[in-house]
Amino acid sequence: MTWENFYLGCFLVGFALAASSFAAGFLHLPFHGVHLPHGPGHAHGAGHGPGDAGVAAHPNRPSGSPLNFSTAMAFLAWFGGTGYLLTGHSSLATLVVLAVATAAGTLGAGVVFGFLTRVLLRREAALDPADFVMVGVLGRITVPIRNGGTGEITFSQGRTRRCSGARLEGAADAAKGAEVVVTRYEKGIAYVRPFEEL
Repeated sequence: MTWENFYLGCFLVGFALAASSFAAGFLHLPFHGVHLPHGPGHAHGAGHGPGDAGVAAHPNRPSGSPLNFSTAMAFLAWFGGTGYLLTGHSSLATLVVLAVATAAGTLGAGVVFGFLTRVLLRREAALDPADFVMVGVLGRITVPIRNGGTGEITFSQGRTRRCSGARLEGAADAAKGAEVVVTRYEKGIAYVRPFEEL
């Protein structure tokens, strides 16, 4: 195998996989459900506690790794393309071509990673479990709650308006529009008390 064939193979593999990844992700083709195993760092924050270094340092920024499938395929394509062109159309030494191709691959991977983090993931944020604790949430009754019955409350949480089934903690009824505070939350039901009582 010659260096020219090696670089061409790298380019074809990198370009084909990058193109299929683009097609699967943006055009919603049916084979996009096939996933490779995740590495130690991935762009979503689910399952990471508050001790995660990336989330702790930048709580409003996703903690993505620069070593991911997209950047690897960009590296392969740019590395292979540059190496192929320099091997076939220049008189540079093999090690110089290898160094320039590696630099070009790194630059290509950096461009893709910059696009991912500054454009596609710009508005993403790591979720903080404390933002979704129900106890202490202030809500408003939208469906009246009778003594021993279940009604409904609406409330704002995590920058979203939400609703939940609700029961009163106490013997009184609660009318529509009354402000209440959640005292406990069990099995999808918020147990509330009128705001005036607290």
